[in-house]
Amino acid sequence: MIMKNKKILIISLIGIILIIAITVGIFIVNKNELKPEDTLNNYISLINEKKYEEMYELISESSKSKISLDDFIKRNKKIYEGIDAYDLKIELKDKNKEDNAYRISYNETMSTSAGIVTFSNEMKLLNENKTYKIDWSSKLIFPELNDTDKVVVDTLASKRGEIIDRNGAKLAENGSISSVGIVPGKLGENKERNLENISNLTGVSLEYINKQLSASYVKDDTFVPIKKISKDNTELKNQLLQIPGIKISSESARVYPLGEEAAHLIGYVQKINADELKTKEGKGYNLNSIIGKLGLEQAYEDTLRGIDGTEIYIVDEKEKKLKTLAKQDKKDGTDVKLTIDSNIQKNLYNQMKSDKGFFVVMNPTSGELLAAVSTPSYNSNDFVLGMTTSKWEEVRNDENKPLYNRFLQSYCPGSTFKPITAAIGLTTGKISSETTFSYSGLKWQKDSSWGNNYVTTLTAYNGNKNISNALIHSDNIFFAQAAIQIGKDEFCSSLDKIGFNEEIDKLINFPLSFNKSQYSNSEKEILTEKKIADSGYGQGDILVNPIHMASIYSAFVNSGNMIKPYIEYKKENEKTYLKENVFKSEAANIVKNDLIQVVENPEGTANDMKLNGITIAGKTGTAELKKSSTDTESGTLGWFDCFTINKTGNDILIISMVENTQKNNNGGSHYLIRKIRTLINII
Repeated sequence: MIMKNKKILIISLIGIILIIAITVGIFIVNKNELKPEDTLNNYISLINEKKYEEMYELISESSKSKISLDDFIKRNKKIYEGIDAYDLKIELKDKNKEDNAYRISYNETMSTSAGIVTFSNEMKLLNENKTYKIDWSSKLIFPELNDTDKVVVDTLASKRGEIIDRNGAKLAENGSISSVGIVPGKLGENKERNLENISNLTGVSLEYINKQLSASYVKDDTFVPIKKISKDNTELKNQLLQIPGIKISSESARVYPLGEEAAHLIGYVQKINADELKTKEGKGYNLNSIIGKLGLEQAYEDTLRGIDGTEIYIVDEKEKKLKTLAKQDKKDGTDVKLTIDSNIQKNLYNQMKSDKGFFVVMNPTSGELLAAVSTPSYNSNDFVLGMTTSKWEEVRNDENKPLYNRFLQSYCPGSTFKPITAAIGLTTGKISSETTFSYSGLKWQKDSSWGNNYVTTLTAYNGNKNISNALIHSDNIFFAQAAIQIGKDEFCSSLDKIGFNEEIDKLINFPLSFNKSQYSNSEKEILTEKKIADSGYGQGDILVNPIHMASIYSAFVNSGNMIKPYIEYKKENEKTYLKENVFKSEAANIVKNDLIQVVENPEGTANDMKLNGITIAGKTGTAELKKSSTDTESGTLGWFDCFTINKTGNDILIISMVENTQKNNNGGSHYLIRKIRTLINII
């Protein structure tokens, strides 16, 4: 009896355990069972990720029988990517159970090229093997869209704003170019020879030409474009038109009338690339957008760019318009007017286009930049027209670096820095206009602790070793001693006061980024007394950006206040200072008068800059880039900085530099003076 009861108890326990296991299993299955709204959310996520093949796996078997994978991918991709759809979001409204299915209603929003589209929709989900699959049709894309309908995107092209100079001359305009193409059926019997001639004249490879001609859309009467050229390239067009099969048409394009003369300043536009498109998502760009790539075209992109007008709508099989889904009016870009004077820009570029150097020209009392020239240069139009690989390699590998924008860099200023040392000494009271130093010969060192290191100067002269004579004769030794007498702390803090080690480009909100000026390679500290001495005459670790230098030199015109440089034209010329009272007014005027003597005095290093009827203050400079006393390769820079005083009309201030004066044997500063004389004589 006892054994029988035990068996009953064991069987009962096993039964209970089985019931519990089955119950837990059912609970786990139910807990892990995919909910219909999970499928919906997953589907929307896959649209955002453009994973069309995975979307197809979420639709029901009955839906798959109506549309193949390829057709499904093609339809969804064409519509969603055609309207630039992104950031799809849904908000669930209702969920109703039907026989073996659920019907979910929801609100959907998506961003498109024509703005945000909002609509209500519903999705039916079928229970297939305990998972929910979508009963798919085109209405899931838009509720008004039937499977035989199409979604159309119409674009009304906007105009990009133009860049103009102070006088209204175009620096970047919406013009036209010539498109060279081939009509295959008219190439004639000597097809291969004609194609070879076309290749030779255009610089486009035969491989590329044949690839374009073999495209599936090409028929005998199709115009197949192969090369864009300037509409003014008459000679090339005439040569090409002698070849059977050539056709030349006109098309709208960005055009740069100054070409090489202003390329570093203006930059260029090109078609947007994939990375840029991703960065600009949500700002109305599409795969065909043109975007500023460099220079002011890039800096003023948000001002210059137009936003195309776009309408997205549904049409039926007969192209009848059924419904507009979204519409955005076009918005043309805004012109940008610059302070630049095209005549000055062109004059200076063409005078030095074969050399490596720069010119920065500014009105010293207003801060208006009148020219910013970097030589040698590239042609902005080449980037719009499209470069051949060989042309690009030629430009990119050119040892003269035509792509390098020199007026945005910082350079050793040499003796053009001496007026700054003089102004610092006078302002701090460490030296005066009466201060003289005693030394003789063309080299000097403070004491034997300098070892074999000396400060050398080029010219001996009679008269006191004071500021005036030292500037007139460009005496390195005087300014080396002056820097030591000023002292490291005063010297460095005074340079900080005029903007050294500061991001001046950001401070003045300049559209192009340029390098900082510095006085040390070692965390704002000049480490040795010899380095202080060298810094006094613009050597050592001193590097100055030319736009910053223009502002510093303007303090000699503005009683010790540095003008704020700017390049965007203003109707009302408001004088704004970048830094005020950097030099005492008396100090600035003393230096200014001494710089006049650098030009006026027969012994002045810039006496060849003297012009009848115009008062000019200036300073020559030669910067040695030697890394050691035996270095003969690093070269020298020739500088000339000057400004006119009380010239009829507006005064101008010019900062200029030419590289490799030791190799070119062009006279450095005096080479620049000849260029500047020519300019001043015609303005």
